[in-house]
Amino acid sequence: MFFIKKRILRCAVVLLILNLMYSIHSFALSPQDELIYEGIDISVWQRDIDFYQVKNEGIEIVYIKASQGTNLIDPYLETNYKNAKANNLKIGFYHFLTATTVAQAEAEASFFASAIEGKEVDCKLAMDYEQFYGVSKNGINEIGVAFIKKLKQITGKDVIVYSNLNNVKNTFEDNVASEGKLWIAYYSNPNNLTGVQSSWDTYIGIQYTSTGRIAGINGNVDRDRFSKEILMADLQGSAGNNNQDSSNNGSVQIVNYVVKTGDTLSKIAMQFGTTVAEIAQRNKIPNVNLIYPGQIFEIIIGTDGSNNNTQTGGSNNNSQQNITYKIKRGDTLWKIAKNYGVTIQDIVKWNNIKNQNLIYTGNTLVIYKNGVGGSINSGSTYTVIRGDTLSQIALRFGTTVNRLVQVNGIRNPNLIYVGQVLVI
Repeated sequence: MFFIKKRILRCAVVLLILNLMYSIHSFALSPQDELIYEGIDISVWQRDIDFYQVKNEGIEIVYIKASQGTNLIDPYLETNYKNAKANNLKIGFYHFLTATTVAQAEAEASFFASAIEGKEVDCKLAMDYEQFYGVSKNGINEIGVAFIKKLKQITGKDVIVYSNLNNVKNTFEDNVASEGKLWIAYYSNPNNLTGVQSSWDTYIGIQYTSTGRIAGINGNVDRDRFSKEILMADLQGSAGNNNQDSSNNGSVQIVNYVVKTGDTLSKIAMQFGTTVAEIAQRNKIPNVNLIYPGQIFEIIIGTDGSNNNTQTGGSNNNSQQNITYKIKRGDTLWKIAKNYGVTIQDIVKWNNIKNQNLIYTGNTLVIYKNGVGGSINSGSTYTVIRGDTLSQIALRFGTTVNRLVQVNGIRNPNLIYVGQVLVI
């Protein structure tokens, strides 16, 4: 009997040690931090959305489907982005990955980067990888890692993994988890995740229902909660950030330039008064004929000896009191114009802005404080943003409410809509 008890005790100790060793790999999946942001994720399936109502429902973050595969851009991408932005919602983008090889994964990363080119991103980019088309588990993880690494390389931005519980437990391994934090789809009580074994210990977002109903959206919508870690922290700095090159006593300006579709290194070099060789050397570009939309290059202005002025709006003449303003998160042209006592159309004209509702954090604007060239041409347009009234718009552009009503055929001067384009 003594020997039996001793053997039982010995087995119990062994089991305890094994359990402790096994539990080193996560048996608890919990939020990394407090889930403080209410969010939704949307695509073409939600069709037309009233983001003003969505905002009033307490939604703070909107993840927008941007693309799928290498040739499908969500038909509502532009509309959703523009209208969510107009209502001051924090924006993230996700890509639905369909790759079956590493090469295809890298191509999809480039396509995703191109689809969101020029758009301001508030939240980490997301990889939605849930259909595997018969690829092995090892292959799935290699494809996931390849996509994330390529997307990081191109955009300079952090990437997260959207996944359901089954794939979190049984498919994705440490190599994927080490590349991106987790946004999990789980529709039961989150407390039930405490016993889950996975390569992630924590998540920074949870999609807690696929049948959410909120004002402004017809039908069901995915609802989410996110922690503060969901917000973007650029790996290579924000596009357009300006600084000084200490190698030249602070007298040379540096910009971070985001590559656009159609760009070449020679075109970029000409734009900033530098050389292809200088850009290639500074950014360690192995092939000067191969650059991608979304890549961020650090550029020293004027390194070819020229004295180019990269700010539009004229020469740097003190009598014109021109200044440069770096755009901050949350800025709008209306807010900037109001602060400096100029009009939105002034800023648009001085900086050759194509879309006055689309400006980018970190970019710089030239502003003439005495309003040089500040008059607007007949037929200029203005897009209504949240909080606008006709009287405010009339005052801003030096016209009258009656004039705006007459020119734009407005029936009720007290009723205008976000996104409405007015002729000034």
